[in-house]
Amino acid sequence: MHDIIRQLDEKRAAARLGGGQKRIDAQHAKGKLTARERIELLLDPDSFEEWDMFKEHRCTDFGMEKQTVPGDGVVTGYGTINGRLVFIFSQDFTVFGGALSEAHAEKICKVMDHAMKAGAPVIGLNDSGGARIQEGVASLGGYADVFQRNVLASGVVPQISMIMGPCAGGAVYSPAMTDFIFMVKDSSYMFVTGPEVVKTVTHEEVTAEELGGAVTHSSKSGVADLAFENDVEALMMLRRLVSFLPSNNREKPPLVPTEDPSERLEMSLDTLVPDNPNKPYDIKELIVKTVDEGDFFELQPEYARNIVIGFGRMAGQTVGIVANQPLVLAGCLDIKSSIKGARFVRFCDAFNIPVVTFVDVPGFMPGTAQEYGGIIKHGAKLLYAYAECTVPKVTVITRKAYGGAYDVMSSKHLRGDVNFAWPSAEIAVMGPKGAVEIIFREEKSDPTKIAARTEEYKAKFANPFVAGARGFIDDVILPHETRKRICRSLAMLKEKKLENPWRKHGNIPL
Repeated sequence: MHDIIRQLDEKRAAARLGGGQKRIDAQHAKGKLTARERIELLLDPDSFEEWDMFKEHRCTDFGMEKQTVPGDGVVTGYGTINGRLVFIFSQDFTVFGGALSEAHAEKICKVMDHAMKAGAPVIGLNDSGGARIQEGVASLGGYADVFQRNVLASGVVPQISMIMGPCAGGAVYSPAMTDFIFMVKDSSYMFVTGPEVVKTVTHEEVTAEELGGAVTHSSKSGVADLAFENDVEALMMLRRLVSFLPSNNREKPPLVPTEDPSERLEMSLDTLVPDNPNKPYDIKELIVKTVDEGDFFELQPEYARNIVIGFGRMAGQTVGIVANQPLVLAGCLDIKSSIKGARFVRFCDAFNIPVVTFVDVPGFMPGTAQEYGGIIKHGAKLLYAYAECTVPKVTVITRKAYGGAYDVMSSKHLRGDVNFAWPSAEIAVMGPKGAVEIIFREEKSDPTKIAARTEEYKAKFANPFVAGARGFIDDVILPHETRKRICRSLAMLKEKKLENPWRKHGNIPL
């Protein structure tokens, strides 16, 4: 008995040491934590239960049978975040550069399978050089097994990827199918083909950071949701994100008690929208002053900045917030913002998170770049997402809601449950000047007549009352009572039931 216990202790010590102290020191020298240190920081103290600590690869080619490390380059298991169950895998770069083998993939698949059974989120901490070349197609098969589980888990349990080192080639497609991707600046990168291959094929000279670094993916490509300065900050923010999310698609998000009264009035909002309709303002001020305790968790803040998305709470309940940003491109919808908003709305719908939409949109972005880029299809994604969405939807039009963009932004016609407008709201097919120049084109040569017609059009349409008269707006509310009215609406919609017609799945305009 003593002998087997000694063997157990030795095996555990070897597994915990990973690739050895020298490689652990090299990991620290790069400003990176080890796989186990990351898990310790992310999970509640002493909550981690590790699985497959003794699992080893089965490869016998290229002398690999002489190189085995217990755990095979990935630490897997489950634990809690704020007392709530999560499943986790953390790749260990000190063992074969975190390269994925058949055994490594089996460990990841096991925790994903159990996450589905137990109804709990899956968190992947990625730090890997890619497929283990010595295993050939077996490692590729391992990736495909993980991909299949990503797809089956989509919309069933939240999946979060934290890229904390290299993630290249086929390895990028697993994070790409998860719900959220976080990255760490200067130490993580993602790309399908690396700088050397790019140089060989296209003759472009580019660094790994420029090609697929955290800043690139959080601002240019939109692949990553957030980029952080270091491992510690990234893991703390990941804990914060999880606090907003339900454990699975059959549960509602956690209710967090708040001392912020749901009836609170915010008088400063009465002067948020400028008198000049062409002057911008910051929609984030409205969001922060409306949610509980000003706590807004924004996603993709540096990408498609003309639309703002993120999580907040109203009366303790998680809500997803989508808002046009007048400070950027006047709040117009374009290709990038449509895709960004659509994906977020679909996530909220999959996980029972009500959607609150703040609208100030002058229309879709005009121009050849947008049309050639497929704005018709991409804009339809946002429309499709809102129309398909069955969770409670509360919409507040603060200023402009013009043309097709009015329809798209969670209008009453797309089954918006409660639609409010501020007195400053202008709901029309287009802005007064453009409309008058079309309707009264024969009077275009007379500036005085056109000015009079513009004032006439403004008086008739540049207000919320025409839409209100048709029931497209449920009420015109004062800006300072926005929080109170949204909280009351959400409380009323708490037990809302709405189902789409049976189908295998829709065919979203991808």
